[in-house]
Amino acid sequence: MPKKKLLHVTYDMNIGGTEQVIKNLIDGLNPDRFQSSVLCVDGAIGPWGKELQSRGVEHYCFQRQPGFDLALIKRIRKLVLDERFDIIHAHQYTPYTYGWFGSVLTGVPIIFTEHGRFYPDFSSAKRKLINPLLQMRTAAITAISDATRKALVEFENLSASKIEVIYNGISDCITHYDQALAESLGLNEGAVVFGTISRLDPIKNQVMMIKAFARYLEKNSDARLLIVGDGPIRAELEQLVASLDIAAAVCFTGFQSKPQSYLALMDVFLLPSLSEGTSMTLLEAMSFSKPTIATAVGGTPEIVVDGESGRLIPNQDEAALVAAMDELGRSPDLRLQMGAQARCSYEKMFTLPTMVAHYESLYERLC
Repeated sequence: MPKKKLLHVTYDMNIGGTEQVIKNLIDGLNPDRFQSSVLCVDGAIGPWGKELQSRGVEHYCFQRQPGFDLALIKRIRKLVLDERFDIIHAHQYTPYTYGWFGSVLTGVPIIFTEHGRFYPDFSSAKRKLINPLLQMRTAAITAISDATRKALVEFENLSASKIEVIYNGISDCITHYDQALAESLGLNEGAVVFGTISRLDPIKNQVMMIKAFARYLEKNSDARLLIVGDGPIRAELEQLVASLDIAAAVCFTGFQSKPQSYLALMDVFLLPSLSEGTSMTLLEAMSFSKPTIATAVGGTPEIVVDGESGRLIPNQDEAALVAAMDELGRSPDLRLQMGAQARCSYEKMFTLPTMVAHYESLYERLC
């Protein structure tokens, strides 16, 4: 039986959550049954795209022009027909609309996957009008959490019965505690290490995290905060740390392409985001048996069970974050208990084979 040819349409393949899901999915698909290619509509293949390309995954990079780019639609349609793709899998709304119009009259089914929502979320009258029409010729719609599915219904005027929830999944990549790395970062043995791995961006609300840690540090002077990642507000966050006079207890590592060795150093993972879909770094923390303190936003409450695998706090509640840090910081047994439950939840619902099996079943149905 010939392989089914898949075209994944996305903005680009730079470092990010959506891009990681695409990469993981392509890596996990059965190579005897599926052949994947990637179309970047914003012209940038990115580091993860280059990694896939080095392993033989074809990438096409078209540069979307301002406004509604009719030429891009024509190029997509030509690509789909010339390469004889069996399925178009569009990731995020704009790639979906271009993929949808590009697939018209080709006979190729299109899938739309929504990977997350803006904060605060909003509606567009134009999209609410056109989306039911797009939906009629869309073979399948998937969302990475039930919260995302509900947002598509409320803000995009899509039908709930049409949307299937497929949770993100990751592969096991357990890394053992690196004592030399810990010493190089100034992490004292026995000190409780709180940490996060994310883009340094306002939506991740690291400002509240740093302020909460400063309050926690007043009574727990040996604690440490490990911030792994880079982004547009890094300088602002470093200035905040300096103004709070806690620089000796906070470590900025910058961007790390493989942050697992840093995750292994953390005792408690922090996710204070204003909005989340299904955080990939949260899933990695769970796979490492790390308890999490997270804001109860987006799909996070579907992943972290409050009091079992971590603590959920209200959005933007600094006092609640301090209290949760105090609870987990003073109890190694509680951290171990919640971490073990987090690992169980990961194994049950959020592994890469589980995610891939759902998408493979969907592809087979459409073919």
